[in-house]
Amino acid sequence: MTSLASEVIKALAGKTLATAESCTGGMIGEMLTGVSGASAVYKGGVISYTNEVKQKLLGVDVEVLEKLGAVSKPVAAQMASGARKRLNADVAVSVTGLAGPGGDEFGNPVGTVFIGLDCENRSEVKEFHFIGDRESVRRQAAEAALRLILENA
Repeated sequence: MTSLASEVIKALAGKTLATAESCTGGMIGEMLTGVSGASAVYKGGVISYTNEVKQKLLGVDVEVLEKLGAVSKPVAAQMASGARKRLNADVAVSVTGLAGPGGDEFGNPVGTVFIGLDCENRSEVKEFHFIGDRESVRRQAAEAALRLILENA
C-alpha cells in the first residue's frame, strides 16, 4: 500500500493534492502521510463523515444530500470540488460510500462507493461495488482512490 501512495506522491511532483473522505475516515491521508516527502504534495484533507460537514466545509448542496443521499455521484463530485477549492490544491480526490454493516435508505447496498476526482481541466466520478467486511471495503476504496489519482496524474 505504501508503494501505491509513493507512486501518487511521485506522479504529482510539482502539484498539490487534497482529500475529502467519508467512509474511509482518513485512511487515504494516512497512507499518503506515511510516505517520506509527502508534504511537498499533500496539503491535507477533510474527513466529512456527516452530511453537515459535507455541506458546511465542502459546499455539498443540501438538496442533493436530501434527494440522493450522501452515497451518490453528485455528492462525490461536489466533495472533490469543494476540497480542491477550500484547500487550494491542484488535484482533489473524494470518497463517499457504505462500508457496512448495512445499506442506506436510498437502496445502496454495503460496498457501494463513489470516488470523485477534481482538477483544473477535468472532473470525474467512478462507482465501485466492493465486497468484504467493513475494513476491507474501506481499504479497497482508499486504494481505488489512489489509483484514480495515478490514472489522471
